Amino acid sequence: MPEVIGRLSPQAFALLRLISGVMFFLHGSQKFFGWPPSEQPGGALPPILVAASWIEMVAGLMIAVGFFTGIAALIASGEMAAAYFMAHAKWAGAGWIPLVNKGELAVLYCFVFLFIAAHGAGIWSVDNVLRRRSTVTASTAARPA
Repeated sequence: MPEVIGRLSPQAFALLRLISGVMFFLHGSQKFFGWPPSEQPGGALPPILVAASWIEMVAGLMIAVGFFTGIAALIASGEMAAAYFMAHAKWAGAGWIPLVNKGELAVLYCFVFLFIAAHGAGIWSVDNVLRRRSTVTASTAARPA
């Protein structure tokens, strides 16, 4: 069975990166633009949520297309860790448990993006295309005949 599953692991990782990036972008656009529609009340956002929504939109798109993926995913992971501890974690009683405080999505995003940052963009990414380009250096361009 590992031969079958392992053979498709680059594609599965690329899909994980793509879908998680798009979903992260949608969380930011939902906060900032109100699209897709949300059950949350509209109105002016506090400055911290404006910053969070921009991080989610920009980093989400960068992760989805695989452009500077490691940096974008590390920033997104940090934002989700901050969101969990600032908005979800309640240290009294069992309130710090993600299933109790509705923070499971923040925790999952945090660790998925941490994995993506450590792994790199993988296939189907701008980073992969840019890495394949060979650069011409002075030492390889001017070889004596």
